[in-house]
Amino acid sequence: MTSVCLYRNLMAPRTFRQHLKWLFFAAFLGGAFVAVAPAFAQRAGKASAVAVGPQYSSTHVYVAPADFDRFVDSVLGTFGGSKSKAAVVTVTPTPSLTMSQLVQTPVGMMSVLGFKTPIPYPFGSERTGYLVADLDIAVRSAAANGADVVVAPFNDPIGRDAIVVWPGGVAMQLYWHTVAPNYPALQSIPENRIYLSAGRADVFIRGFLNFSGGKVVADNRRAPGAEIGRPGEVYRRVRISSGFGALAVLATDGHLPYPFGREITGYEVADLAGTLAKAKTSGANILVGPYSAEDRRAALVQFPGGYIAELHAAGGD
Repeated sequence: MTSVCLYRNLMAPRTFRQHLKWLFFAAFLGGAFVAVAPAFAQRAGKASAVAVGPQYSSTHVYVAPADFDRFVDSVLGTFGGSKSKAAVVTVTPTPSLTMSQLVQTPVGMMSVLGFKTPIPYPFGSERTGYLVADLDIAVRSAAANGADVVVAPFNDPIGRDAIVVWPGGVAMQLYWHTVAPNYPALQSIPENRIYLSAGRADVFIRGFLNFSGGKVVADNRRAPGAEIGRPGEVYRRVRISSGFGALAVLATDGHLPYPFGREITGYEVADLAGTLAKAKTSGANILVGPYSAEDRRAALVQFPGGYIAELHAAGGD
């Protein structure tokens, strides 16, 4: 049964030979998931049965309707890319209306929401949307690994969604589409930047690794404080890679100068100076930097409507 569900959820139109190939893959993946599910909470680093790919992970950006078009135009002017047709829809399980548009750039995707009605609780708190192969399996796995299911699965115009909150208060939306999307691979993988207290970081990391099938690629307990606005000091930074993309846990004491802690996504670009110039021309403000820290040069940028992002390129100290 699991393999049949995965087959239906992940399939896009393909040739007959591709159908057979993907049916075999889905059957294998479904069997593997059944085998490891009882030990999900103990095992990290296993291939995830729920993640589809980082190009399907989106940052949720809430802006006022008056700022909606300015924000979208500024993002596209900075990074390039494309946008879907804007629509006014209900994306919550209770009555509401929001402007909605998908912005796809080579460095990451954004789901832009401009509510025309008051925003129902707890929407607006979720930082990202992760596409999953099976929503029910994903929600059960998240709950088994320490997440609180604060919005139970519900139907939206194009699929199903749920919101989970991990230890430390990290809210994420999990979603599934009725018709499987087919997006091109990204030029660089965006970094989900999560600020946590030192006391909650390990709890979150263990749970998310087991849920995502991810792995720790770096755990630096003496990362340069310049990365969080405190040059000359050190802090702990853990970088994680999974089928959902990149994630950085920034464990701090919370003594953060503005705007650090407000940025929820970091975008890797090939030319930082050139991208920052495009950002300014497109109406964004450079709040911090650029500065060098360890393996990257970075800056914090605020786009029209208030969204703050970290932009970085390889090459630091």
